Amino acid sequence: MNDTHEIPPMTPSMLHILLAIAGGAQHGYGIMREVAERTSGSTELGAGTLYRSIKKMLATGLIDEIDAAQANSLGPARREYRITERGREIALAEVEQLHGIVEWARSASLVDPREAV
Repeated sequence: MNDTHEIPPMTPSMLHILLAIAGGAQHGYGIMREVAERTSGSTELGAGTLYRSIKKMLATGLIDEIDAAQANSLGPARREYRITERGREIALAEVEQLHGIVEWARSASLVDPREAV
């Protein structure tokens, strides 16, 4: 997984993490909180899932780890992560694919077109 050209399969957890940091760098606990809040608690990332996903995304260049002193002086114990340009491109492609799936579900009458999905 050291080949930075290889993108791991995008898991829902990875997409949630990318979305959580798309607006700015966050530390692990902040990411977990943001995901839980944005999904009304339906998705809660455990520490193992979070840090396994972060490790994969760091190795493939989807995110960067930034120095805590650079990141609002949160202290040496907290690592913050930010999305890279490559990470934005991959996340956007995934969101567009999911949008296409939702549109397909609507056209197949699986989802009422008046309902938000």
